[in-house]
Amino acid sequence: MTVADAIRAAADRLGGLGETARLDAEMLMAHALGVSRSDLLLRHMRDPAPASFATLVERRERREPVAHILGRQEFYGLDFAVSPDTLIPRGDTESVLEAAIGAAPDARRVLDMGTGSGALLLAFLHGQTQAEGVGIDASEGALRIAQANAAALGLDGRAIFRHASWLDHGWADGLGQFDLVLCNPPYVEENAELDPDVREYEPASALFAGPEGLDDYRAIIPQLGKLLLPGGVAVFEIGASQGDTVAAIACESGFATELRRDLAGRPRALILQ
Repeated sequence: MTVADAIRAAADRLGGLGETARLDAEMLMAHALGVSRSDLLLRHMRDPAPASFATLVERRERREPVAHILGRQEFYGLDFAVSPDTLIPRGDTESVLEAAIGAAPDARRVLDMGTGSGALLLAFLHGQTQAEGVGIDASEGALRIAQANAAALGLDGRAIFRHASWLDHGWADGLGQFDLVLCNPPYVEENAELDPDVREYEPASALFAGPEGLDDYRAIIPQLGKLLLPGGVAVFEIGASQGDTVAAIACESGFATELRRDLAGRPRALILQ
């Protein structure tokens, strides 16, 4: 069987999982061959299919995310290592990054709360060369991934990572204050229906935040006053139906808010000042 035949057959097998079956099959084949997807499509479609491809397709059939199978995910044009300890960076979250760049282009000290793979912080630092940052996470596994990503991007001299939970007393001691706080907190309702790819494979601690999905906003926002420098900005990712509620929580702590939408027109980022 040629590579082209194997991709076609895999796309048919994966068709019930969603609209990306063909793309998933191509990415898995490129991984099996150790080449880029573009190189696969240009140069390898008539090659014999590698035996390892079948195992990768079986993993995807069990709903394991492609990013976990590959161990990598692109975000804002950069390549990030990921693992089951981290959320997979998503294109929608690029709207949060763009909101942060627009709101605080000259930020010099940046805090990323719940850094996961480090994607938000490191993508900001990659483009804003005057900035340095701190990423915190309650998961030691996530912090190891974030540190590896910082080193791979040559940013380990400007980004440090610290084990901390904003639910613990004194977690911010010694951190200082920041021009910009980034945060993609857990915001999914406990009983929300999620695709098996997400519910079964991504860390629950980074997804769920109480019956309304608001517990972490309620914990974080009142603490921002001690974290932000005068004139500082915080940018949160929010769920599509949470804009008004999170804005009300922010107003109670004395913040003005501005909503930004993602490319699909859904509420996605809330800027607090």
